[in-house]
Amino acid sequence: MATQEEVEAFLKQFHQKLKVFSIIFRDERGKNAQTLADLEITPKYRETIIKAIEVEDYSQGPIVDTLNHLGDMWVFGKDVKGHEIYIKISLGRDNCQTICISFHIAEYRMKYPFKGGK
Repeated sequence: MATQEEVEAFLKQFHQKLKVFSIIFRDERGKNAQTLADLEITPKYRETIIKAIEVEDYSQGPIVDTLNHLGDMWVFGKDVKGHEIYIKISLGRDNCQTICISFHIAEYRMKYPFKGGK
């Protein structure tokens, strides 16, 4: 598990890179697209949710990306329309877009080590 300071540093870097290079969403993953449809979330609103991620939303990471080798992956959770959303993001490659690997309804109860009471 990362320290609060490490999560803060990652999010600062992620948000700065997001402003410059934007973000790629892995919508070919069925459950990501299905969540947008089920909750009637527009792609623009999804990006707004990503931009609102804070340290308190941290759940796991960094996780080594052994499949795509695009940098460490970090897991966060947000409440969207009464549903806990599992969000896995990465900085991606240098000088390229950030990546949202997962954005779907959580399949299990998530833990938030920096959120009071959870």
